[in-house]
Amino acid sequence: MDSASLITRLAGFFDAEINTPAWLVGGVVRDGLLGREVQDIDIAVAGDAHPIGHAVAEHLGATAVPLPEWNIVRVAFPGCAENGRPFLIDISGNAGSIEDDLRSRDFTVDAMAIPIGCWDSDQRFDAIIDPLNGKADLARRVLRAGSDGVFTSDPGRMLRAVRLSQQVGLRMEPNTARLIRHDAHFLHRVSPERVRDEFMAILAAPGARPQLEVLDRLDLLCRVIPELEAAKNCQQPRSHHYWDVWGHLIHCVEYAEEVTAGHRNNAIYTMAPWTAKEDAYFAEVIGDGHTRRTVLKLAALLHDIAKPQTRAADADGRIRFLGHSEEGAEIVQLRLASLRMSRRITDLVAEMVLHHLRPSQLRHGSAMPSPRAIFRYYRDVGDAAVDTLYLAMADVLAARGPDLSPERWANYARMVAAVLESGTEQPGNRNGTPPLINGHDLMDALDLPPGPRIGSLLERLREAEAVGEISSREDAMKLAARLAELGDN
Repeated sequence: MDSASLITRLAGFFDAEINTPAWLVGGVVRDGLLGREVQDIDIAVAGDAHPIGHAVAEHLGATAVPLPEWNIVRVAFPGCAENGRPFLIDISGNAGSIEDDLRSRDFTVDAMAIPIGCWDSDQRFDAIIDPLNGKADLARRVLRAGSDGVFTSDPGRMLRAVRLSQQVGLRMEPNTARLIRHDAHFLHRVSPERVRDEFMAILAAPGARPQLEVLDRLDLLCRVIPELEAAKNCQQPRSHHYWDVWGHLIHCVEYAEEVTAGHRNNAIYTMAPWTAKEDAYFAEVIGDGHTRRTVLKLAALLHDIAKPQTRAADADGRIRFLGHSEEGAEIVQLRLASLRMSRRITDLVAEMVLHHLRPSQLRHGSAMPSPRAIFRYYRDVGDAAVDTLYLAMADVLAARGPDLSPERWANYARMVAAVLESGTEQPGNRNGTPPLINGHDLMDALDLPPGPRIGSLLERLREAEAVGEISSREDAMKLAARLAELGDN
């Protein structure tokens, strides 16, 4: 079922079963005017939304979730959207007129309504109720606050303003931007979950870097991630392009987006290794509804978050950031926990931050990384290994910027491609491949007791298999016996 069919079904139900006026409001009207696909549906009703919301849920065979603070019932109707995500139908009640309801909404382009029974009419847009002239603003592609108090009454709307501008392609009207800057200090009133969801939605969309810059100009970004403030004007060594740490971080987000764009952009990015396998990998949803691609952009924004406090000059006067990876991983754990990010995403970003320098340390000079180095990289970095390789590519691009020579970049991209190919091909790194021998085999053959020594021997055997030193059970037993005799494990 598509959105138009669902609205028609809802209109019929309201006409036949619900003796209360109802209007389609907000995004569904806006997107209808723009000819955009409707994903979520907002319906305003007179009076109490709860009995009507539960009746709609029962009619659709869907799930109703009351949001009593807002006099809203959210109905999740599964299996109808093309992308597999359910339609969300928010049914809101009000005690006044529909015009009063619309005047209280956040932005003029979302303060329009259509009687639900008019949706199937050819003249449905002629029936629009538009007290704030949202239709004219939409035609001009302008995002305008509905009133001067919209952000003090609900500060979460400030982040939504940036997301909506990006999502729909609207230009923020100057007074609306002024209001956000004036009221930005109220953002702390918003629940961490809502801040997280709005911020991640901004980060997930294409063109994340300019939107981060917008958030910063509106005094919002460092209220979401306060640690970024110290990155401004924190100068880098001369080996970096002229960007300070702040500039490096937001450009790293841009490059993380580019290297996972699948060879659709600038020719230099086509050097990054990319196949259908990587495309599916970064499209995987791993927590809170977010993909690995979005989480990579989050890691790019945070990977050098501890540089300001670790910045120091060595005896030769060179600027160093010793320990910034380790301190950065600790900051990430605390900050993402405060935003109520899922444990999996938090741990994945922390691992990427901790290991973001590892790919560049895999080789010496122009030589490709050794099989042993590749095995140890995958062993140590685990689930974040592939993600960290792409973070490292973005980091290199953001470190050198326009100064990066195509030859140096091509060599780096070839190295990453080799690590990707060799790492997944190594026997010790293939998921589901049984080991040549297990711990019981070692204990039986070598008369060893259970304990850490068995684990150490198995790890040495896995590494030996990965680098091609052994390839059979017999080889593994011989090497294990030799290692046990030498005490080298």
